[in-house]
Amino acid sequence: MKPQFPLLSIAIALALSPAAMASGAIQATDLDTVVVTATRTAINAEDANVPVQVIDRAVIERSQATSLPELLRGRAGINLANQGGPGKLTSVFLRGTESDHVLVLVDGVRIGSATSGMVMFQDLPLDQIERIEIVRGPRSSLYGSEAIGGVIQIFTRRAAAGEGLRSNFSLGLGSNSLRQAAAGIGSSGERGWFQAQGAWQRTDGIDSCRGTAEGWGAGCFADEPDRDGYRNTSVSVRGGGKLGDTVELEGHALVADAFNEYDGSIFGGNEADTRQQVFGGRLGWRPNQGTDVNVRIGRADDKSNNHFYDHATGTRTFASNFETRRDTASVQGDFSVGEDQLLSAGVDWLRDKVTSSTDFTVKDRDNTGLFLAYQGSFGAHSLDASVRHDDNEQFGGHSTGSLGYGLKFGDGFRFTASAGTGFKVPTFNDLYYPVYGNPDLEPEESTTLNLGIAQFGQGWNWTFNVFQTDIDELIGYDTNFALLNVEEARIRGAELTGFVSLAGWDINAELSHIDPRNRSAGANHDHWLPRRSRNTARVDVDRAFGAFRVGVTGFGSGERYDDAANLVRLGGYGTLDLRVEYAINADWTLQARASNVFDREYETIAWYNQPGREYGLTLRYAPAN
Repeated sequence: MKPQFPLLSIAIALALSPAAMASGAIQATDLDTVVVTATRTAINAEDANVPVQVIDRAVIERSQATSLPELLRGRAGINLANQGGPGKLTSVFLRGTESDHVLVLVDGVRIGSATSGMVMFQDLPLDQIERIEIVRGPRSSLYGSEAIGGVIQIFTRRAAAGEGLRSNFSLGLGSNSLRQAAAGIGSSGERGWFQAQGAWQRTDGIDSCRGTAEGWGAGCFADEPDRDGYRNTSVSVRGGGKLGDTVELEGHALVADAFNEYDGSIFGGNEADTRQQVFGGRLGWRPNQGTDVNVRIGRADDKSNNHFYDHATGTRTFASNFETRRDTASVQGDFSVGEDQLLSAGVDWLRDKVTSSTDFTVKDRDNTGLFLAYQGSFGAHSLDASVRHDDNEQFGGHSTGSLGYGLKFGDGFRFTASAGTGFKVPTFNDLYYPVYGNPDLEPEESTTLNLGIAQFGQGWNWTFNVFQTDIDELIGYDTNFALLNVEEARIRGAELTGFVSLAGWDINAELSHIDPRNRSAGANHDHWLPRRSRNTARVDVDRAFGAFRVGVTGFGSGERYDDAANLVRLGGYGTLDLRVEYAINADWTLQARASNVFDREYETIAWYNQPGREYGLTLRYAPAN
């Protein structure tokens, strides 16, 4: 037996153990897949000196996931915490870091709320997504603030090169009165391309919170034992073309409007109307084979209007509104300085602006970042390095750097080592919220070391990474409940992924272990950071039988604590999902799924329920190539 199979077998066996079962489906590492997020330039995924993962459109559709959080669940390095089912606030913890320590881009445009620091993952519709690139580890030396745990970049749908005019359509229904539909049209020719996509989803949901209005520690502090529904309507447009032989122009837009019901009070509301919208454009100039210059502009809006609906009287009362706008612009030049040697330099500009029913003492700020990066290959060796300096209107200057090394050796093995620093600027809530904020807060800072080894073969691969992240100046409370840079954390972890195509079966396995420790002085010293499971595992098994394809996904999560004091323990759990699809003909496909087939009850946040057993049926149309 070849040496790669014992390791892969161990990964699969662990992922399929009774303590570890749940949902999704994706190949752990895609060979010959181009990624741009890891270096801000196009490289093969297997050549990256930091861990990367790609989820493409084919995998999204095959998984039959109905939301972005469902698709991401169990991916290497990712922990999720959800406040009560579909459409509810979902926190993404990447490599054990805080939920606002992951930078999220949509088509190159930075998104997220400048007040809360959160990204509304639950409101980004899967029907609008072409592919997702996940980079694990700090990338602040390329992107600036927020990229402590890593970067997730989402690319909206686009027409494939040379396809001509093509359309797509899907219609689905499922448990809890789920209804969804999507349609799109696109074209790609020699000089230009475009894609337009629309999607709609609605569900009656579940009762999101089992808490009560009485006493402290009672969850949502509300008595509302009802279904909490959700609906989302979205459109996206993306297109581009060549202007002569050296210039190309591209533009894109994504707008997602959502309505969300939750359990709450007259003070915080129990209904929210939200809008996530992203607009951007890129002008590219390539005067010769060794020079690329790209100019980008973007705007991202995060809007939330909150109300309280009184079921007894039928009245709807305004509670609050928050709107943040992020305007961005960048210029990047990539220059070949020798064989397999690339030098990149650029400048990024960002302005955050807040409009809210809350009277923030400061409502906007600017940031300018300058970066320089190098990539080089020397036979079996590869090297990348980058440095960046950010000048922020609120806190002044901050510098970051990273260094990565890779070595290829016999039998498809590759060793990587990387080190990098990261930082996260305080949010507007941290700094300027009336009474609560502290304008003297400094950025949170991190240092990460990563060692990895991988082996790539024909029809199989595996990767193993170990890392340590130390975070200083974390924002927390002192003994007088004032916000200060008083917290510290140390996170150690390991990630094992594997893929094999064996006797017609495609098997993907992903296992993650983290040890996220609070290193701050005081009563919580050496406690686990809250809402992170130390161990997660996921395995996806798929096979085609003629016109049929079947699949199973097992997911498992170990125990976690819901509070910093580690007094509220949430038990580990496992779920199992089944899926089947039938190709009616070359263009039409019928899909069916059963999620959480053993109807497992579990919580990722104390008091907040999660869906039980669910079923779904989807009809898809996409013309064959």
